[in-house]
Amino acid sequence: MNFLKICRAALLLLLVTPATSSAQTVWNNKQCAVVLTYDDAIDVDLDNVVPALDSVKLRGTFYLIGSSGVVARRLPEWRRAAQRGHELGNHALMHPCDGSLPGRGFVTPDNDLSKYTVTRAVSEIKANNTLLAAIDGKTARTFAYPCGDLQIGGVRFYDQLQNDFVGARGVTGGLQTAAQIDLTNIDAYSINGQSAEYMLDLVKKAQQSHTLLVFLFHGVGGGHALNVDLQAHRQLLRYLKAHEKDIWVAPMVEVAEKVKAYQQRNPSTPR
Repeated sequence: MNFLKICRAALLLLLVTPATSSAQTVWNNKQCAVVLTYDDAIDVDLDNVVPALDSVKLRGTFYLIGSSGVVARRLPEWRRAAQRGHELGNHALMHPCDGSLPGRGFVTPDNDLSKYTVTRAVSEIKANNTLLAAIDGKTARTFAYPCGDLQIGGVRFYDQLQNDFVGARGVTGGLQTAAQIDLTNIDAYSINGQSAEYMLDLVKKAQQSHTLLVFLFHGVGGGHALNVDLQAHRQLLRYLKAHEKDIWVAPMVEVAEKVKAYQQRNPSTPR
């Protein structure tokens, strides 16, 4: 009887271990991956976020709008942030959003994605890549859709950019395994006023499910209409640092590269 129990346990281990091992391998041999992303190239990124991340030796992804005055005015600081391992991601040159959608009264005629051609959108995003490469000297990076808008006239413009990026971040919340991730529209939780407890609960769920968790921030301690409390953000960083043996915290480009490699090794895995 004991022999049969041992055999069953061994068989169960063989069945379970590969999946668990695979999940942990893609997350750098940890339980899960967490990516901290910050949109729009605003002053608080450099004033509040970069110092907070550096203080606990964590790295994030900053999605820069090429036309932002904060990029031009503080370019040496962005360069130093990149040198310390933060990713400077592409958030388009002009941050165009689809003004034809409900609630888009803030969209100006000049930056209305619904009035763009696909060629114009692609050209501006490529131009922003050139600018970012001039700042950080890097060729591998990720893209973030302005306002989460994927299409122009029913055409997904990112289809013409897949060779220019490792992946693209969207705005739909969700925890996903490496097999489930769509690298053309990576899920992310938008944070606007949620508590530290809410964010920590998401991290713990990612740990339990061995999934990728992406946070999408704008203002941190002010600076934007979409904002997270500075202390709540600090609590999140402290938890991630205290559990770094179990949680892989890395810029989006590094996580996306791992996911891409995993999916190429497992092409039959449904997504």
